[in-house]
Amino acid sequence: MPAIRPRTVSLPSIDKVLNRDRVAVLAALAVVVALAWAYLAHIALAHPAMDMDAVAMAAMPAPDWDAAYFAATLAMWMVMMVGMMLPSAAPTLLLFDALQGQRDAARRRDHRATALFAAGYVVAWAAFSFVATTAQWALSAAMLLSAMMTSKSPVFAGILLVVAGAYQFTRLKTACLGQCRSPAEFLVRHRRSGPFGPLMMGLQHGLQCIGCCWALMTLLFAFGVMNLLWVAALATFVLIEKLTPAGPLVGRVGGALMICSGLILMAIG
Repeated sequence: MPAIRPRTVSLPSIDKVLNRDRVAVLAALAVVVALAWAYLAHIALAHPAMDMDAVAMAAMPAPDWDAAYFAATLAMWMVMMVGMMLPSAAPTLLLFDALQGQRDAARRRDHRATALFAAGYVVAWAAFSFVATTAQWALSAAMLLSAMMTSKSPVFAGILLVVAGAYQFTRLKTACLGQCRSPAEFLVRHRRSGPFGPLMMGLQHGLQCIGCCWALMTLLFAFGVMNLLWVAALATFVLIEKLTPAGPLVGRVGGALMICSGLILMAIG
């Protein structure tokens, strides 16, 4: 009687699992970011000031900052931060997911840890969005923002540019940017266990990104919170600064240009 050989089940290699997981994470990120930008485009095109000339916009009354308007503005800021900042967090998310994949390669994964990490990152920027919305409320009450949510004062816009440019050369900016540019170092240094460990790690990473980019985000008040071209330009600058080899140099050159532009605006204002 011939010997019965045990049936072997071939499992996908770790590389294949990781590649499949990487595609899944990138696809999820792409969908979320695309939806965020679609929402921003929708509300920008639907803004009534889009169809007005400069005289009509100047005569347009300030918005009534009731609870509903505050909530809508907060939602806009939160979605905008997701669209602008989540792409720059992709390397850290992918590396975190890969490390989870190496640990869990022998069983089916559901990416819950990676989703919690991303959620923590978004929560940090949601907190920033609340502060930004409150600042927009205060600036509107002070008559410093137009109907298009741009600065009415060249001097105020110049101050924002000078502050953002000067911050590019600070130690805090350098330290936070270094953490954002070194995903492996961050994940090793801030590793946390437990069911909410990934959420707290994502929150920590988001706070470091806020430390890196908060001053750049204030420039939205200078050139238009709903100016999608300016929003896209800032998002591109952040990507270059965080993800390319020349990022730190680009950040410093950009900072010098911001300072010069701000001083010019303040001089002619």
